[in-house]
Amino acid sequence: MNKLIATLIAGLFATAATAQTTTTPAATKAVVKAEAEATKDITKAESKELKVATKADAKVSKAAADANEKKVKAYNKAAETQAEAAAKVAKADPEDRAKASAKAEEKIADATLKADKKMIKADEKLLKTQVEAAADKATAAAKTEQARAEATAEVHKAAAKH
Repeated sequence: MNKLIATLIAGLFATAATAQTTTTPAATKAVVKAEAEATKDITKAESKELKVATKADAKVSKAAADANEKKVKAYNKAAETQAEAAAKVAKADPEDRAKASAKAEEKIADATLKADKKMIKADEKLLKTQVEAAADKATAAAKTEQARAEATAEVHKAAAKH
């Protein structure tokens, strides 16, 4: 274990020493201008990426709230139907109680199915929104990386001209 740590530390120092001895392009006016332009372009791209991410997160939050609201409504409706059915069974005459109970079970099963379907649709819509948000974020990140690469290329081009 100590040998591993020693090797890692030695590698770190070697990398740091190499990084310090690399040559940087001459700071000519063209290079400085290209670097400033590159920084500006990168900042602009990062800003756009942040806006897209914020917007996507807001959409996901809204969709989650909507889904939860729909689920609660569906659950409450099913519970209400179940309570009504139980009340009807309780009010039924003793000789009609078996028939009323069967009818209540059927009504409860239908209400539960309806609530489950609404909950599933709410989850489906939320998941779709989450996937779209993730895709938007990934696209924005890719565009930012493209801007970085193009800006770096412009700086290198400016340095190569001199």
